[in-house]
Amino acid sequence: MKRKVHYFLTCLALLCIQGIIAQTKTVSGTVTDSDGGPLPGVNVLVQGTTNGTQTDFDGNYSIEASEGDVLVFSYLGTKTQNITIGASSTIDLSMEEDASQLDEVVVTALGIKRQEKTLTYAQQTVAADEITKTRDINFLNSINGKTAGVEIKKSSSGAGGSTKIVLRGNKSLSGDSTPLFVIDGIPLANNRGGQPGMWGGTDSGDGISALNPDDIASISVLRGANAAMLYGSAGANGVVLITTKQGEAGKTTVTFNSGVTFEEVIELPDLQFKYGAIDGAKESWSTTPGNYASDYVEDFFETGYNAINSLSISGGNDRTTAYFSYSNTTAEGITPTNRYSRNNVSLKQSTKLLNDKLTISSNVILSLENSFNRLPSGYYLNPLTGLYFYPRERDFNNDRINFEIFDPSRNLMAQNWFVSDHHQSNPYWIINNQPLNQDNRRVIANLSLNYQMSDKLNLQVRGNYDYGNVEREQQHAATSNSTNVHPNGSWGYLKYEDKLIYTDAILSYDSNISEDFSLNAILGASYQKTDYGTGVQVNASSGNGLIYPNEFFFHNLDLTQTPVTSVTNGEIIKQGAFANATLGFKEMLFLELGGRNDWASTLALTGNDSYFYPSFGLTAIVSEMFDLPEAITFGKFRLSNTRVANEVPFNRINPSNRITDPVGGLSRVLNRPFTDAKPEIITSTEFGADWRFFQNRLGIDFTYYHIKSEDQFVPIRLEEDDPLTEGRYNQRFINAGLIVNKGVEITLNGVPVRNDKIEWNTNLNYTRNRSEIVDIGPDDDRIVNLGSSEGYSVRLAEGGRFNDLYVLKFRRDDQGRILFDDAGKPLRTTESELIGNLDPDFTLGWNNSFSFGRFNASMLINGVFGGKVFSQTESMLDGAGVSQRTADARDAGSVPVNGVVESSGAAVTSVDPEEWFRFIGDRNGVGEMYVYDRTNIKLSQFSLGYNIDVQSLNIPWMKSASVSFVGNNLFFLKKEAPFDPELAMSTNRNSVGLDNFNLPSTRNYGVNLSVTF
Repeated sequence: MKRKVHYFLTCLALLCIQGIIAQTKTVSGTVTDSDGGPLPGVNVLVQGTTNGTQTDFDGNYSIEASEGDVLVFSYLGTKTQNITIGASSTIDLSMEEDASQLDEVVVTALGIKRQEKTLTYAQQTVAADEITKTRDINFLNSINGKTAGVEIKKSSSGAGGSTKIVLRGNKSLSGDSTPLFVIDGIPLANNRGGQPGMWGGTDSGDGISALNPDDIASISVLRGANAAMLYGSAGANGVVLITTKQGEAGKTTVTFNSGVTFEEVIELPDLQFKYGAIDGAKESWSTTPGNYASDYVEDFFETGYNAINSLSISGGNDRTTAYFSYSNTTAEGITPTNRYSRNNVSLKQSTKLLNDKLTISSNVILSLENSFNRLPSGYYLNPLTGLYFYPRERDFNNDRINFEIFDPSRNLMAQNWFVSDHHQSNPYWIINNQPLNQDNRRVIANLSLNYQMSDKLNLQVRGNYDYGNVEREQQHAATSNSTNVHPNGSWGYLKYEDKLIYTDAILSYDSNISEDFSLNAILGASYQKTDYGTGVQVNASSGNGLIYPNEFFFHNLDLTQTPVTSVTNGEIIKQGAFANATLGFKEMLFLELGGRNDWASTLALTGNDSYFYPSFGLTAIVSEMFDLPEAITFGKFRLSNTRVANEVPFNRINPSNRITDPVGGLSRVLNRPFTDAKPEIITSTEFGADWRFFQNRLGIDFTYYHIKSEDQFVPIRLEEDDPLTEGRYNQRFINAGLIVNKGVEITLNGVPVRNDKIEWNTNLNYTRNRSEIVDIGPDDDRIVNLGSSEGYSVRLAEGGRFNDLYVLKFRRDDQGRILFDDAGKPLRTTESELIGNLDPDFTLGWNNSFSFGRFNASMLINGVFGGKVFSQTESMLDGAGVSQRTADARDAGSVPVNGVVESSGAAVTSVDPEEWFRFIGDRNGVGEMYVYDRTNIKLSQFSLGYNIDVQSLNIPWMKSASVSFVGNNLFFLKKEAPFDPELAMSTNRNSVGLDNFNLPSTRNYGVNLSVTF
């Protein structure tokens, strides 16, 4: 029986292979321009493959292909042409001029396709090959530096960590500033992110990064509210549009991608191993040199790996096309036991009916994601503190091997560590006995019906269901650090589900209404229901843990002390009606007018639950209006203005009390109902220019924007005698505050070299954003804290900027000398003072791609210039005497200073190293010593590929194959800080620019194989 099954499967496989086998042959020809002259450097590509070539100096080409394949001919300044290969082996072609090349259709809001030249706002598209080029497991990292106006920060939590993305700066005093993510025109649910408390960090994944990068055809970034207005308040912070791949009629294509990259630490803190501790102390402040082991820190970190394998099958006929893919991602991080895995399945199909007037499309995306033991930042529950602080004279290898010992008095395995300290534990105890596990399951399913009512009129109706299920658990074994964990052990458990139902109907009209005028218009309505569904949460900590040690079950909780609480953020319904029209005049002037009205459930009871916002845009194509010098290929100016609203978050208008435990405890809401709330208003004005020269060999796109965010949701305290307290409340919200973001975005595109042997394409993206806190509420001295640690805080204050950095400083005299007291101790300020801003002055991304024969290469250099960052790590390493600078000071015998005794004026020129570093490295030490310039320049991506000559392999059913060496974050060309400033401790808006025992920066390098059948 087994032989029969094997025989049947073998025959079935052969039949399937036979269906896609086509005999390859050599196709050749000559490509000429419109005047009949030979055209060198024309790209000739077999559609859907990486098999390509270029015409030589005489316009001749030769390529291996099969009958039925489609050859794509493209060249700057001409229209791209697709030619299907027939029986003939010779194809000659004349390229048609297209000087502007702006008839290209791009995907905009709601998935609507428009000609790029008609757009009145800035948008930038990243193609599929740029997304998958270096095989980062989180595709959002792959677009960093490839578009202007985008800030991306990667989590430092290890394999499976999330990514933070912000477009054109932070815009809200209390809300979120992340953009809306959209797949094929349909918005996705926002991820609720991390949970505070027992988790030891807030990196809970960003949801969108769980998608399979190989399914993505392109990403379009709509940076401003002008571009995203049609999405309503959800698009107030910009939109990231993801267009997925689909099947093509007339051909069946099977593509297999397999890549593996290895991950290693770039840089560790500069530690000393020369001086140990005195009398068993936890700090290493001995002044007697010793010969101590120095390799245990490096040995703790491992070489991680990322393996991505994907298979896609696509094809169809004139009536139906389909695309199916499966992807598996597995990774191990640089710390022991850190693992990540993801499985993706995607099925997309499209069918035409009713004489091709009706098109029915559907798409189902499934993602199963698991991350295990991503490490937190911060000095609690973090193995790096014990690793770095470890006294140098001790034997770390013994504590590594014997990280747990049997405690007969409690009949359990207990942590073995040399000291009881709230900052540190045995690193191997943490990673083995305090594991953090998270499972994310997501299903996105949509259905679209598109009916072409006439040549001019089209109706589209879509529906989408987005379901996410998150389960997150961390078990803390008994005898873990008592600062955070109960003696019997503690348990953090969270499980919840989110759902989003979205539907819209769009009626579109596209026609030339006269010889001179064209009109493109849409009229639509949408309905969106977001259900932040009920779940369950346990947060047992040091004060309320398990009844019996190490039994992590609900029935082992004392519910009077550790309640099992329900998790719900409620239900939000938003309905919208929108219209947009673009009127064109002689293909040189385009006027765009739009508007949307939303009805939001979160503003019910206020009378402001219905709100309207308009948009205006104007584009002038100068190159169509005037005869310009021959060197100018295309010239365009654009201007737009938009108002968009943000509704109040859920449960803000009339917050409800909660039952907190089974014995009837009630948690009363202390916020007075916000019954007079108005939506936050964001007004965006944008001016831009797009100019191209020398037949598109050089192009510049310039944008200036001004974004004003007002009527924000500001909390204010209520005094006891305030009549608004009503005996129940101590706080209320008002609409106040004003934040302004102004910025410049510049994109330069060029083709410095293009001939029959080599082509070099280059792209430079410049971004500068400047924020200003114009108004923060009714009190001039009011401050909003965006995160703080000892000696560090990020604040919003009127007259300042978003992400202003405040630290404790030395007290100094008028000459800048440090003041000392009579005992010789330096003095510091009692309050934190402004020292700079965390945001950079500007950023640059320089992306280059090269092709030469069968080889291709690419290189991306990212630069961040200006701004500040702060290191709590360096501060505490100094305080513990384990940094190299403390050893250097001991070698020198003192620390040179420029100081003066405040009372006597006596000069102070040197200080004892231990006294100095214990003072400035204290948890509330002198923060100004640990503020660094954020400036850094790095080689972010590199790839070197080779297109294999499949004809010489004599494999007729293989269409193309390529192999490439890839690398990410390979090295820094310049860096001021002693850590990677672009790693984020947290991917929410708090703790920006803070290094608090973050995982060290890593590089990835490896190989990738791509085969098309």
